[in-house]
Amino acid sequence: MSIDPSSIPNFGGQPEPEPQPSGPEGPVVPDQDLVKQLLDQMELKYVVDEEGDLAAPWEQFRTYFMFRGEEEQQIFSVRTFYDRAHGIDEKSKLLEAIDDWNRRTLWPKAYTHTHDDGTVRLIGEASMLIGTGVSLEHFVSSTVSWVRASIEFDKWLVEQLGLEAEIDPDSKPGDDED
Repeated sequence: MSIDPSSIPNFGGQPEPEPQPSGPEGPVVPDQDLVKQLLDQMELKYVVDEEGDLAAPWEQFRTYFMFRGEEEQQIFSVRTFYDRAHGIDEKSKLLEAIDDWNRRTLWPKAYTHTHDDGTVRLIGEASMLIGTGVSLEHFVSSTVSWVRASIEFDKWLVEQLGLEAEIDPDSKPGDDED
């Protein structure tokens, strides 16, 4: 399987046409190597964590590309962990905001996680069943859309809650690392 590099949209500037991957005609079962190839072609830096999952780090969040399940039931999930900590007293305001997001958008579906110390963090997630195969075009366009939506969610939340944050629309994973 290969993905035509010119078909991968960038994350800055004007919107570009949806990706037009080249590759097999029939369904494919995506794997971590395909995701690495896609991230490379999108010019996004990534790491493999201790559990073997791919993660693309941004300044305010990390997006993971995970495969779970066995054979025909395998699921591909793009899960974003937002690093901004919120106090427990802000949880109802957060829930109100993410309920609004979840009603208005298809992905990522956002939810809260309350840590033992009382801090609340947000998580966004989108998933697809891939065990029986999917078209390469669908996989690529969905993954790219989910990454974009994860970035947009962070910007939207900052706007909705009036949070002070520096958001660089042209930043890519790893830009904050030397």
